[in-house]
Amino acid sequence: MATFLYRLGRSAFRRRHLVALIWVALLALAGVGAASAPVATSSSFSIPGTEAQKAFDLLEERFPSAGADGATARVVFKAPDGQKMTDPAHKATVGKAVGELRSGSDQVANVTDPYTVQAVSRDGGTAYVQVSYKVNGMELTDATREALKETGAEARESGLTVEIGGDALQTVPETGAGEIIGVIVAGIVLVITFGSLVAAGLPLLTAIIGVGIGVSTITALASVLDLGSTTSTLAMMIGLAVGIDYALFIVSRYRAELAEGREREEAAGRAVGTAGSAVVFAGLTVVIALVGLAVVNIPMLTKMGFAAAGTVLIAVLIALTLIPALLGYAGKRVVGRKARKAAEAAEAAGGGAVEAKPNMGTRWARFVLRRPVAVLLVGVIGLGAIAVPAASLEMGLPDDGAQPTSTTQRRAYDLLSDGFGPGSNGPLMVVVDGDKAAADRTVTDIKGLDGVAAVTPPAPNKAGDTSIITVVPKDRPSSVETENLVHSIRDTTGDDVLVTGATAMNIDFSQKMNDALLPYLALVVGLAFLLLMVVFRSVLVPLKAALGFLLSVVAALGAVVAVFQWGWLGSLFGVEQTGPIMSMMPIFMVGVVFGLAMDYEVFLVTRMREAYVHGERPGEAIVTGFRHGARVVTAAAVIMIAVFAGFIGSSEQMVKMIGFGLAVAVFFDAFVVRMAIVPAVLALLGRRAWWLPRWLDRALPNVDVEGEGLRKELAADASEGGERELVRA
Repeated sequence: MATFLYRLGRSAFRRRHLVALIWVALLALAGVGAASAPVATSSSFSIPGTEAQKAFDLLEERFPSAGADGATARVVFKAPDGQKMTDPAHKATVGKAVGELRSGSDQVANVTDPYTVQAVSRDGGTAYVQVSYKVNGMELTDATREALKETGAEARESGLTVEIGGDALQTVPETGAGEIIGVIVAGIVLVITFGSLVAAGLPLLTAIIGVGIGVSTITALASVLDLGSTTSTLAMMIGLAVGIDYALFIVSRYRAELAEGREREEAAGRAVGTAGSAVVFAGLTVVIALVGLAVVNIPMLTKMGFAAAGTVLIAVLIALTLIPALLGYAGKRVVGRKARKAAEAAEAAGGGAVEAKPNMGTRWARFVLRRPVAVLLVGVIGLGAIAVPAASLEMGLPDDGAQPTSTTQRRAYDLLSDGFGPGSNGPLMVVVDGDKAAADRTVTDIKGLDGVAAVTPPAPNKAGDTSIITVVPKDRPSSVETENLVHSIRDTTGDDVLVTGATAMNIDFSQKMNDALLPYLALVVGLAFLLLMVVFRSVLVPLKAALGFLLSVVAALGAVVAVFQWGWLGSLFGVEQTGPIMSMMPIFMVGVVFGLAMDYEVFLVTRMREAYVHGERPGEAIVTGFRHGARVVTAAAVIMIAVFAGFIGSSEQMVKMIGFGLAVAVFFDAFVVRMAIVPAVLALLGRRAWWLPRWLDRALPNVDVEGEGLRKELAADASEGGERELVRA
């Protein structure tokens, strides 16, 4: 592989005009496709095989006009102190609001009158109007949302407190600020790392081109493939991360080859042949992690994973072709002014290469080699202690109670909790597939369960063969008590009774994610273990890489639980309401962080492997790997932490949690696992780290990641060239 990539790099360097033109044309083509594509609605959300989904499918068949899985809104009215919502003036205001809501949009399926459905609190101070829509929250038009907001604004003019809850006002979290912050920090870090604006600009430019092509392609295909807006958000986040990383690796190796006195085209070829091999296999591990999301069997997640994997493949191709082409344009400016002066001085003194001075990476590696046991114990025990809260992990999906108190959704949530009890924010929908007698028996059974605040009479369809019963829990939607109530209803009633609604759907979703975690982890880690065994020609190095990753992910989950579930340091990160951890979080962290962690592992350890194969002792190889790779891996990790940390400032609890979790996980994995635990373990193992049984060595394909075959071929070419010169002489 190294030989093929070496030739690819030299070819891209020589034919830089053609390569640059091809990528610019692809970007333009994707942009035109995105601009001309029809506007896509949100991806339909379904969870095949769950009871909540079966109930929605049944309702769609038996209650076709009800919009059972559509968006909902609750317009909550609170009378001034000393007054009641039953006062004639307030009843008139609410009646007018009900009429406006019914006529405000053709997407409205039903609007309830609080005075006819007993939606007035016992003290008379609070009432709410329930609005049901024909489509889900992401498919609501802006005009529909505006009509909902305007109705609330007009009602406030009469002196009532009016707040709006439900998922009708939920929109896709705004993106842009996090990416902008990440790009700015990335630029600063790259300038510090390379000491050259040109070298710093190349990874940013190519990452933006790759993300542009990937996201534009997703946008162009969104309507055809039913891709939601969250798909492009994930692709942008991952594409930006790996795009900068991979370009950073190639540019760094190119500069190292120049420092050894090689010509620019030769340096580009060798950089792509060696660091490019690491990029290919690092990219494959990320692709495996993202495509592996298909095992969860949730169509939306599968599409997100495949789309993001496509963006990663684009990033790999750009690193292997566009980067060497742009290096051809950059000339000597890719090297900082100080490095150029040092090279010129060395050349004037008669030497072609600049002798590398010990850097921070070299000094740190030597420190770890002197005290491997102490470093290993501190790293493992430290991460182990941080991981302890993960044992108390409770998974769920955040509701409006997790919103900031400044939002109308949170204020509506609090008003409903005060007036009707917290369970009114997440009523359960019980669907009875049977006649009136079966529905009545179900009501009786449910009333006898703990945790039930209220049960409404059955509402049958026209045929009389299906009924809907609304159950109001005593506790809030995201609580463990409400989850237990859902399971109790399902255990108590028969197979013809199905529990659904937003709360039950969230519970089923969380259970599905929990059940899929171990198979997903086994698939991703297992395939990556085999891949790394091919890369490193070792059994223990991939095993160490996988165990280190698991340690960093569990520690990151522990930190997430401590902050978002327990509330430790919550005010520092803007956490206003503690609660269960988002059910997607563990799998999401495994997929994203595993890919990035393997990037750092492959780039750092392949340089050690390369030095070891070329004759250095194990300890010397560790130092060599850190001398060349520590600075680059540190820069890449800081950039990723900055990109993810930019999302912590979001007002959305879910986005904030993702940003915090990924930033902490990358910090633990890059700086504790890869920079401390990995060299300590390799130092203790010595030559045994690179042990591989002979039968396995023969069975595994030799992909020559460390460039040994390439070096022999180049040496042979140089020898033949020297012999020809002697013959001519």
